[in-house]
Amino acid sequence: MAIQTATPYPALIAAIAEAFRHGGVAPARHVHTVPKADENDSVLLLMPSWNDTGNFGVKLATINAENATRDLPTINGIYVLFDSQTSTPVATFDAATLTARRTAAASAFAASRLARADASSMLMVGTGHLSRPLIEAHAAVRDLQKIRVWGRTPDKAAEVADWARSNITDDAEPVTNLAAACSDADIISAATLSREPLVRGANLKPGCHVDLVGAYEATMRESDSLLFERADQVFVDTFEGAREEAGDLLQAIDEGALSMDSVSGDLYKLAASADAVRHSDDGITVFKSVGTGLEDLAAAVLCYCSISPNAFQTSTSP
Repeated sequence: MAIQTATPYPALIAAIAEAFRHGGVAPARHVHTVPKADENDSVLLLMPSWNDTGNFGVKLATINAENATRDLPTINGIYVLFDSQTSTPVATFDAATLTARRTAAASAFAASRLARADASSMLMVGTGHLSRPLIEAHAAVRDLQKIRVWGRTPDKAAEVADWARSNITDDAEPVTNLAAACSDADIISAATLSREPLVRGANLKPGCHVDLVGAYEATMRESDSLLFERADQVFVDTFEGAREEAGDLLQAIDEGALSMDSVSGDLYKLAASADAVRHSDDGITVFKSVGTGLEDLAAAVLCYCSISPNAFQTSTSP
């Protein structure tokens, strides 16, 4: 709970925005396949990042699909934060928790600029470890009065809806008809491992904002091409990551729904430009994220400074 307590969403969303406003360096993540005998291979991810104040760190994470059968998290890892003056490690954080919170905060920041100001209903597509953070983070930027949850396993959808009912709004329920739920939502957030479209453009109502968090590989997708064809504005977290890993976007481009040049911008633009906002009440907006180390760094610095108030006295903002 220490990371959650040290990174309340209003502060974390502001830290994410500040990080992109001032910029930094987040090299493309290193992805390495680690063979295992008689099992699926493991994946090792390394994500370094640093900014102009001298703060820097690196995330080391593993993805092991077999862990689902062991009742263990599929993703595990640590984040190491270094002192900006001495270059010595000063803190380590659980990477899964830190990643979930920064991912949700980045999506919520995008929604704060792109979702309708009066958006009050949210559909959460997916019931994994990101579902609760995404709901909570979006509730920090919009007054959510109605929440619906869809998942492949109804019992898990019911569990997430129960949590939302206890923590966000009394009107929170699981749903089984995904198409109908999409047509009734002001905000749709999807965080799944799907390789087939779940959120379809034909089912979106005017003014909807769509947050696509899953599909972090080129062969994965949570949405169809029509969604991008109908969208007035499409934003990504970073163009570098989107060109390599944004499965929804890349497949829609391959199918001719849009081009990378027609993407409206990234989180740098959303943070820096007053004009990077929703253009109309009826327009459909899309935010597609794959994650970046700059978000990890912003979350780690905020967490460390919350726990150690005297840390980084020269600059507590990434």
